[in-house]
Amino acid sequence: MQLHTLFSQLPCSLLISSLVLAVIAAPVESVELQVLTPDDFQETISKGVWFIEHFSPYCGHCRRFAPTWEQLVEENQKQQNPGIHLAQVNCAIHGDLCNKNKVDGYPQMNLYRDGEFVETFKKSREIDVLREYLTAHAEAGFVARTPELTAAEDRTAAELPLPSKTYNPTGSVSALDETSFEEMIKEGHAFIKFYAPWCGHCKKLAPIWVQLAKQMRDKLNIAEVDCEAHSSICRSQGISGYPMLFYYGGNGSGKTEYSGGRKLEQLKAFAEKVSGPAVQELKDENLEDEVTAHPVIYLLLHPASDNKPLNQVVEASHVLFGSPPVYVSSSPSLYDRFNVPPSTSLVLAFKDRDFSAPAATYPLSHFSNANDRKDHLSNWLLRNRLPTNMPLDSDSFQEVMNAPHKPLVVIAAASQVDLVRTADTIKEVARRWKDSKAEGDVVFTWMDADKWSSWLKSMYGIKAGSAVHVVVANHSRLVYYDTDQHGEKIKLSANSILSAISGALSGTTPYKHSENIVERLARYLNDKLVAIESLVSHHPWGVTSFILAAVVCIVLFLKRLMSEEYTLADELARKARLD
Repeated sequence: MQLHTLFSQLPCSLLISSLVLAVIAAPVESVELQVLTPDDFQETISKGVWFIEHFSPYCGHCRRFAPTWEQLVEENQKQQNPGIHLAQVNCAIHGDLCNKNKVDGYPQMNLYRDGEFVETFKKSREIDVLREYLTAHAEAGFVARTPELTAAEDRTAAELPLPSKTYNPTGSVSALDETSFEEMIKEGHAFIKFYAPWCGHCKKLAPIWVQLAKQMRDKLNIAEVDCEAHSSICRSQGISGYPMLFYYGGNGSGKTEYSGGRKLEQLKAFAEKVSGPAVQELKDENLEDEVTAHPVIYLLLHPASDNKPLNQVVEASHVLFGSPPVYVSSSPSLYDRFNVPPSTSLVLAFKDRDFSAPAATYPLSHFSNANDRKDHLSNWLLRNRLPTNMPLDSDSFQEVMNAPHKPLVVIAAASQVDLVRTADTIKEVARRWKDSKAEGDVVFTWMDADKWSSWLKSMYGIKAGSAVHVVVANHSRLVYYDTDQHGEKIKLSANSILSAISGALSGTTPYKHSENIVERLARYLNDKLVAIESLVSHHPWGVTSFILAAVVCIVLFLKRLMSEEYTLADELARKARLD
């Protein structure tokens, strides 16, 4: 059968979908790139030396590295006897093969000799370093030929795009000052610690920070700012305590505070997330495994013929910095499973490891203003990034209580003997709240009342004891509710807790302050002073002009007042003389 006849008999939609998927999955090629699959990988690398790049088309690092890889392949292909072969594996399509090859980040280059794994390339991904590496590991008899530039190429070399940048090539912590700080946050992809030399917690974190820098070599910038030596930087970044950790995405994507645990494993997990791909391809059969493995995941369903929704989600999801993970699929079976019309683009949020139905959905509408579209979707992603229920402990406290969308937090404090029963009850109440589809951002938590006794007493007046205490906290305002809509103390039951939430959201239930009147007054004055300091530091000339204008007005007013007093005195004296 002739080729054109075969294609004419295929459904048009199938051809279009195949072409779109091919465009999405394959790298943009200016040279002939060899891409291996599970079917030919082992057979292909069985003879000779092979240098394999494992990549994902959704990975920003991979896209930036692509021109360097193409240049390397082009130079290698021009050699008469290169002695080493270059190929790629698309991990978005062949994830199982990448897992088998122990790929834990993108892009990752592995070296193989006669079908056996030799090592993973760990050096800088600069073109010169890669050339030296290939020369050193090529088969015997290989003579490298230095690429020759024509006169025209030599003149325009400085105008060509630079090779993709390698972050943290030395695997060390960068100490920043005013100049280097601005350069680093502009470049982005930086995890920065703000500290003070006298701070005990900072001293404890210091060796862990050094270890993190070593483990994130070539992947992520790890840096620090001494707030004693560079106080202006810390003021500009709103540093209110030590140590504070921020991730800067660069390219206008802003920053986010890291509020998780300070152990090396927890810091590395966060760093790996922000170093990974923005979105990942999801296969139908992997949905349940991914939902079960994460407290929250997002899934974008979009038609294979329309890539605009994918671009929207990638752009808006920068605020998440890799957590929760974002997956993408155009699978008809997933459309059918969740009753989504085939032509619709929809983001689904799965929470609490429940894959039966999404906890929230976001239809991708086309705003007339691109910034409005991005901001609206980004806010939705942030509001849904926390699971419905979770333990409240030292690892999750900052993430929950200082969440950017300022949710109400249900806190059930119980002694250790009652903690399991309390957690089960809170999970059931959270499920009922989620099923009710009620409006309002609420997180249901439970905590160890024995371990957190001092904090619970100072914040909510809860004293340690055998009873389970429940409050609904609005930590952003430092207020809380300990009664339901009927004026009764909140009990560990669905009816009582849901009544208290309704009262808090509607404003019909009175609240209490977590601070006394002296603390509230001090915080109010402090906020005003900080606001004035910020105004002066950001608008020094404007403030100076205002002060000078005010002084001039006061002087003129006093001068006029004194002139009127003198005139009045003269008039009284004149009348006295006449009398």
